[in-house]
Amino acid sequence: MQSPPYAASIFQPLRHARFRQLWLANLLSNLGSRMQAFAAAWQIASLSHSPQLTALVQTATWAPMLLFALPAGALADTLHRPTLLFRTNAVMALAAVAMALLAYGGNQPVPALLLLTFAMGAGMAFTMPAWQASMSSLVPLQEVEAAATLNNLSYNLAALAGPALGAVLFQLAGAGPLYLFNALSFSALLWIYRQWRSAERPRAKMAAVRRHSVGSALRISCASPRYRSLLLHGMGIFFVSAAFAALLPLLHRDAGTYGSLMGALGAGAVLAAVVLPAVRRHAARRMVLAGGLAVYGAMLATIGLAASQPLRLLLVVIGGVAWSAIVTTLNGAAQKAFPDAVRARTLSVHILAIAAGQTAGSAAWGLLAAHYGIVPALTAAGMATLACAALVASSKDFLETT
Repeated sequence: MQSPPYAASIFQPLRHARFRQLWLANLLSNLGSRMQAFAAAWQIASLSHSPQLTALVQTATWAPMLLFALPAGALADTLHRPTLLFRTNAVMALAAVAMALLAYGGNQPVPALLLLTFAMGAGMAFTMPAWQASMSSLVPLQEVEAAATLNNLSYNLAALAGPALGAVLFQLAGAGPLYLFNALSFSALLWIYRQWRSAERPRAKMAAVRRHSVGSALRISCASPRYRSLLLHGMGIFFVSAAFAALLPLLHRDAGTYGSLMGALGAGAVLAAVVLPAVRRHAARRMVLAGGLAVYGAMLATIGLAASQPLRLLLVVIGGVAWSAIVTTLNGAAQKAFPDAVRARTLSVHILAIAAGQTAGSAAWGLLAAHYGIVPALTAAGMATLACAALVASSKDFLETT
């Protein structure tokens, strides 16, 4: 079935003051996170020279989602969201400080870096359901998809600038300044959450968590056949696509080249903010998702075979446009599927599904690369993503969840 045109322009949600404040503060925080992710992945790749250990950076980032996404969703639907967000962001800021202290102290063991990356992932696991539910509740229903696209644009603007800045700083001063910048980048968000929680009366007590157990999230989510289909598709898509982030640090063992490729992915996603609204006016969501998967799969299958750096950059820019189409389509459908009262819990199940795919995919592609090589693993991931595209194109329209 053809989806109706997207009524809201991409920048319409920015008219709402609190959404605008949070979006800008989150842009700064995303920049710090991208710089830290660059430093951690490059450090571990340089220290270990192991595909499996390097891929574990992605596993350590996403595994906490598997462990904590469901209780995080229950907490976000029952506790005062600004208070919860303040505390989780404070935990992530402290983990970034610890990474900076290790870097400045000259002692950077791989297990400690992975453990602190896991701690950052745990903070993000408790942040994401509350964040997504809060942001979508700050705008009218017809602007939710535009808000999801804007949030993805924030992430990808940081993905464009973060690796490039990270590569320069890393080469000049090492990992320490990148970790320290990430710690400081939480300041604006923490200030807004502090003001927000002071202005609003908490709407729930801790005892309410017992009534809204994690089991209710699964029951509510699984009661909808289309939402179940959305979860299964999301898990499979993130499994096959995990190869890019997991293996890219090993494809090019130069910080500048790696940074430019990660920046190219962000540039493509920023370009998508201009391209995608026009595409969505003429295509059903299912076909937008299938097309994004087909293009991203072709990029994965060919990136390891590209003969020159300009060609690789072009491929990754195109892949960034496709990745934005994939993520915003899945997230927009998930955020519109249920009312605000249960939105964080149902979003937590969506986060759990994509985290399961990302975590398992990172480990699997790292293992495959260790045995057969990085380029064959990327090519295999690309072929698997193309198969996902064909599956989505031939499926019933599971994205119309409302």
